Amino acid sequence: MIRHLPAVRGLRRRYALASADDRGAAAVMLLFIGMIAIVAAAGLLGGGAVFAARSHGYDLAHAAARAGAQQIDTAAYRTDGTLRLDPARAAQAAKQFLAAGGATGTVQVTAAQITVTATSRQATPMLDMFGITTITVTSTASATPTTDPPT
Repeated sequence: MIRHLPAVRGLRRRYALASADDRGAAAVMLLFIGMIAIVAAAGLLGGGAVFAARSHGYDLAHAAARAGAQQIDTAAYRTDGTLRLDPARAAQAAKQFLAAGGATGTVQVTAAQITVTATSRQATPMLDMFGITTITVTSTASATPTTDPPT
């Protein structure tokens, strides 16, 4: 029969204690990976919300500019065929469209073109954990009056 030396017994005991300390390590690792996955998903969805907000802001500015571009000076058009904007009516139509869309902005009108800069605030619910509850989106679009139907 082989007797174990005291040094070997000590190594066995240390190995047994070290392996006993690993209990629960997988659970902690899964929790850590789960937290990372949740933060990554929130970042991706939040980025998508920001992209959607910018797209909505541009659509709003473009639609307001088109609404203003429909306000032509009918007297000049009927008199000599000159196609130009009625600045007061065009600005009013664009501002009303922005207000209906929940935005504010500026409108610049010349006889040939209307330029709308729309500013709106969009909620970002998935970015709350990063401290970003809303973003401000500013977009600019222009339109010109035309008698041709849209294609």
